[in-house]
Amino acid sequence: MSGLPIFAVLPDLLATLRDGSNAVLVAPPGAGKTTAVAPALLGESWCTGEILLLSPRRLAARAAAERMAALAGEAVGKTFGYATRMDTKRSAVTRVTVVTEGIFVARIQDDPELAGISAVLFDEVHERSLDSDFGLALALDAQGGLRPDLRLLAMSATLDGSRFSGLMGDAPVIESEGRMFPLTLRHLGRAGEQRIEDSVAAAIRLALREESGGVLAFLPGVAEIERTAERLEGLGSGIVLHKLHGSLDPAAQRAAIAPDPGGMRKIVLATAIAETSLTLDGIRVVVDSGLARRPRYDRAAGMTRLVTERASQAAVTQRAGRAARQRPGVAYRLWEEAATAGLPRFDPPEILEADLSALTLDCALWGVADPRALAWLDPPTEAAVQEARTRLMALDAIDADGRPTAHGKAIARLPLAPRLGHMLVRAGDLGFASTAAEVAVLLGERGLGGSDVDLESRRRRWHGERGQRAEAGRKLARRWAALSPTRLPPASGERDKATATAIALAFPDRIARRRDASGETWASVGGRGFKLDPTASLARAEWLAVAETQGLASGARILSAAAIDLPTIETLFGDRIATHRTVTFDPTTGGVVTKRERRLGALRLSSGPDATADPAAITTALVDGIRTHGLSCLPWSDSAQALRHRAAFAAAHGGADLALDDAALLARADEWLVPLLEGKRRLDTIEQGALTDAVRGVIGWDALTAIDRLAPTHFHSPAGSGHAIDYAAEGGPRVELRPQALFGLAAHPMVGGGRVPLVLSLTSPAGRPIQTTRDLPGFWAGSWADVAREMRGRYPRHPWPDDPAAASATLRTKNADARAREAR
Repeated sequence: MSGLPIFAVLPDLLATLRDGSNAVLVAPPGAGKTTAVAPALLGESWCTGEILLLSPRRLAARAAAERMAALAGEAVGKTFGYATRMDTKRSAVTRVTVVTEGIFVARIQDDPELAGISAVLFDEVHERSLDSDFGLALALDAQGGLRPDLRLLAMSATLDGSRFSGLMGDAPVIESEGRMFPLTLRHLGRAGEQRIEDSVAAAIRLALREESGGVLAFLPGVAEIERTAERLEGLGSGIVLHKLHGSLDPAAQRAAIAPDPGGMRKIVLATAIAETSLTLDGIRVVVDSGLARRPRYDRAAGMTRLVTERASQAAVTQRAGRAARQRPGVAYRLWEEAATAGLPRFDPPEILEADLSALTLDCALWGVADPRALAWLDPPTEAAVQEARTRLMALDAIDADGRPTAHGKAIARLPLAPRLGHMLVRAGDLGFASTAAEVAVLLGERGLGGSDVDLESRRRRWHGERGQRAEAGRKLARRWAALSPTRLPPASGERDKATATAIALAFPDRIARRRDASGETWASVGGRGFKLDPTASLARAEWLAVAETQGLASGARILSAAAIDLPTIETLFGDRIATHRTVTFDPTTGGVVTKRERRLGALRLSSGPDATADPAAITTALVDGIRTHGLSCLPWSDSAQALRHRAAFAAAHGGADLALDDAALLARADEWLVPLLEGKRRLDTIEQGALTDAVRGVIGWDALTAIDRLAPTHFHSPAGSGHAIDYAAEGGPRVELRPQALFGLAAHPMVGGGRVPLVLSLTSPAGRPIQTTRDLPGFWAGSWADVAREMRGRYPRHPWPDDPAAASATLRTKNADARAREAR
């Protein structure tokens, strides 16, 4: 132990912390900083209390405490102990406690002065987890205002100490050399179409043939670890295979780390959990897939999803170093050597990509309304903070000024994310805090109860599981349930719905309704679409309370959910259910369609006809329909249409204010149309006479008089007959009549104030057209002779004089005309 490189710089580090409060230690992997620094500080005169050593992972925290205790010849839990979410070993005599970063954040929130704490050591700060950055920000704030004597030490494995130095008041930077044996890199490459577990298994078999010592393989996730393990079955005697990830029992994790008691050659299939803070005894070969699975917060969808992506250069360097911790080693990389330069240099800081709801609530409790007021290496973005505030306000955790509410304080007292804390508090009010606490554990601890999508099935299966991890989870759930402010007994019949209700309380925006018969596609309250394996038992449900999803926001795959029913949704969120009444115009029927919808967010709960639709809304819909589809929708009578054509003609020939066209009528619809439609649901129920009167009323008496003058309804012939004038006819105002009615007329009849000639459509006595003219005198003097000659043969009983301009107008036959003269 004394030969570790860290011991060469410990005197400088101890001197720095005697003279000042802060320091930065840069020590590469293998230098021994995790297990050597804290014990060395215990002998300092200023160190009269406890030292907290922050570790990014539970496995690393437990391993560090056990290693320090073993070096001191003690059992863990005496001088050296640890505290994680599901496992704690410490006592009244513990001087160094290794804690996960989240545990520290909760502790400093409860006790900002950190009473009894002499130093806080932030290990692996280069990983830039959100809890690590936040814990350091809070510690610096507490040191500046409450504890100037508190020692803070940031320990990093990368040469990024200058930034931490500046953040910590230009703290001195102490650099240690690393201890690494010679390392050989072998780049094997990988075919793009080959599954990653096939490539990793092949590389492991190659390493077993060509190298000695244990093999550590890095894979992106648990599923890939399991599939790789299947492909490595039958390796033969003398080889033992271990899996290493956060979902395993502590005993299985310890077995993966420690030397095999039987001296067998060890293969360890691990996630990124083995990248830092751990030394795996006996490992001499690393097989690196080059992939990592990381949480990425999708702000548009409001959910965190796991993304498999290329590991960073810093990560693959850390991984390769695992092979040369104890002796010369070799790292097999499943990519081409030139591709390393194309990898991202570092993993992005979590604060720039995470959901900041918990951070924002914690800051509010700390007394900082805006998290950006604290000291950060990379401050959170304004958009991320605003989105977190919006969510916290929806949970009733903060008020409009960003101050924590009583409910928000109750949430914050729980060691849970705000959504889950809200769930547990509300569940206590409803009488099922125990179930809600179990749901929270299941969502945080993958693998408990199996991998069924149905979280209720997983919960029941977990109740029957044996093993240290399952029991630790149950103890944690009981501890969380006991923290619920109220724990009423569940209402009758509510026990079977408790799991789904708890999920719905935590994730109301993920309540989903089935969209197809197979149960594959689902629509959610938040407006996002989800997908579910149609063979899953939950695919038969109508409604789901969805807890976890993975994948793109537009079609994320449901990972865990529980069936819920509509009455439960209505009971939980009755105050959020909005009733929407819609009245729309149907141009095919000329009537309105009334609907009543009840919606929760973007999700329609029910819909149907609305028999109690607002009459004013119906009238508005009819008017809007006419505005959209035109006045032709109205049941116009012939007389009303004729009036509109006369008005248009009159407006064009001297009466600018007389128009009754669509634009003019629609501009004044409130005057004439709305009163007509009151009490109506269909346009065809408007009385035609009422429609005509309404249009006449639009322009008033004076305008009607002007229209009659400029566009009279009829032409009165010299024969005393009246003939309707068609102002819509092509070619201009037209009148149809027999030429005999015009005898004696030397001038052509005019309208439009004497400026527009009528189009005379002349017909035979039988009503057949014989001539159209705009020049009656010209017709008499011209083609009349030919017309008369032809008509005398066909209609000899009617007069066809040679000089019609001098003849008397008559519509009678020659005999009838003679009898009339005799009678006179």
